[in-house]
Amino acid sequence: MTLSEEVASLQRAAHDLMYLGMDGSPIYSDDLSRRNNEVYRLTTTLYNSGVKGSTVEEQASVCLALLMGYNASFIDHGEKRKHVQKILDRCWDILDTLPASLLKLRLLTACYGEVFDEPLADEARAIIASWDSVSLTTEQQEAINEFQTVVDNPYPWEYVEE
Repeated sequence: MTLSEEVASLQRAAHDLMYLGMDGSPIYSDDLSRRNNEVYRLTTTLYNSGVKGSTVEEQASVCLALLMGYNASFIDHGEKRKHVQKILDRCWDILDTLPASLLKLRLLTACYGEVFDEPLADEARAIIASWDSVSLTTEQQEAINEFQTVVDNPYPWEYVEE
C-alpha cells in the first residue's frame, strides 16, 4: 500500500467512525468496536512507521490522518497524548509553509480541535473567506462545516456549571 493510500484509508475510516450513526442509522456495539479497533490499528501503524512524507502536502496529509485517527478512536494505552503532541509539533512547522488550501483548512481544524488556539481559527477563517461561497465544492463545504462544528463545540475546555 502506498503512503497516499494508507493516509486516505485512515482518513476515511476515522471520518466514518466519527460520523457513525449521524445519518439516523442504528449503532451496534460490535460494529462500533470493530471500527474503533480498525482506526486505532491504522493510526498506530502509520505513526509507528515513522513515515512523514516527502512534500509539505504529504506531510500535512499524514499529520491530518494521524490527528483524525487519534481523535476518532477512544482506545488509549497511555501513549495517545504523547503521540498527539509530537504530531502537533510537526504541524507547527508544516502550517507555516503549507499554502492556503482545503488541506490546510482541514489541518488547521484538526489542530484547533486539539489546542483551541484562536490564531489557528483566524487563519482557517481567512482561508474560508478567500473562497467564492457560490461555487464551493462538496469537500470545501464539508470542511467548513467541520471547522464550524469544532469552533462551536469546544467541549474539552468548557466547564459545565451545575
